[in-house]
Amino acid sequence: MNNLARAAVLTNFFEVSREVGLNPLPLIRQVGLTRSLLDDPEQRIPVDAAVRLLEDAAKASGYGQFGLRMAELRQLSDFGVVSLLISHQPTLRAALVAVVQYRHLLNDTLAIQIEDAGPKVILREEVVAGIPARQATELAIGVLFRMCCAVLGKQWTAHSINFTHDAPADTSVHKRFFRCRVDFGSEFNGIVCHAADLDAPNPSADPAMARYAQRFVESLPYVSAPSAVMDVRKAIYLMLPTGRASSEYVARGLGLSVRTMQRQLDESGTSFTLMLNEVRRELAKRYLDNPRYPLMKVSELLGYGTQSSFTRWFIGQFGMPPQRWRERIHVTPGPTPEATEDGAA
Repeated sequence: MNNLARAAVLTNFFEVSREVGLNPLPLIRQVGLTRSLLDDPEQRIPVDAAVRLLEDAAKASGYGQFGLRMAELRQLSDFGVVSLLISHQPTLRAALVAVVQYRHLLNDTLAIQIEDAGPKVILREEVVAGIPARQATELAIGVLFRMCCAVLGKQWTAHSINFTHDAPADTSVHKRFFRCRVDFGSEFNGIVCHAADLDAPNPSADPAMARYAQRFVESLPYVSAPSAVMDVRKAIYLMLPTGRASSEYVARGLGLSVRTMQRQLDESGTSFTLMLNEVRRELAKRYLDNPRYPLMKVSELLGYGTQSSFTRWFIGQFGMPPQRWRERIHVTPGPTPEATEDGAA
């Protein structure tokens, strides 16, 4: 599946590379990209290449905040043609709905869900890639945070920022950028906001400009055809940690009947059960790589009621118990501490 993102991301990649004294050209060539992509930010590049590029750059430079620093440099205009539509929505909620609706113009693998939770709203966001995507995840959530600030004003801040990965050695960029509590080792990737903020009026909104922008955006051709497989995959990524990744919930979230969803998957040569298992495999490796997750928590996040059920499934998939997997990658599991701003107990 050829999932694509806008080449505009490379501009910020070069900027941060210069800041940390890194020569970006060998890294770009290593993932199959070229510098000429900088000449047209609307070109599309493979998402897997972009994800690998950020991970390689963070490792080569020793700068663990590479992706977040890229987000710090991005502007609303970096959303391309969608930026005009976003900036003229009547509320932040409407702007977020527009991002969800037109995210195919930004990045095919972005999965975003708006979840109301009483006085709070959870903005869940995942970069649905089959390879480690820590830097891309921090970039994506950082960009979403910048978009919220663009609509509500720079003084706005969230209730908390949440990452499933563990805290880096240096969290200074996180503290400066987000200006709120940052929870590492969380159960989801995303932003927790006050519900009132999402429905506050946008003083810069112009209904006429919003209508014009929407007509223009809807006239744009799809760079890649919509994929039922990717839509289901993204929904499973978002819903599995919440315990709602059943075929019924996923189909409802996509506005489909279970029968229609399964027919579309059948036509693509797969099934909901196969896709659920595939996502479980990817998330299991991610969660086990994080020492803050005890095995019981990993089993819950993957939708298993007991740790023994999770262990049997894991042995069937990977040929060894999850504890041995952790030992093999030299990760020692430990208790989950109370979340703090810098992710330490």
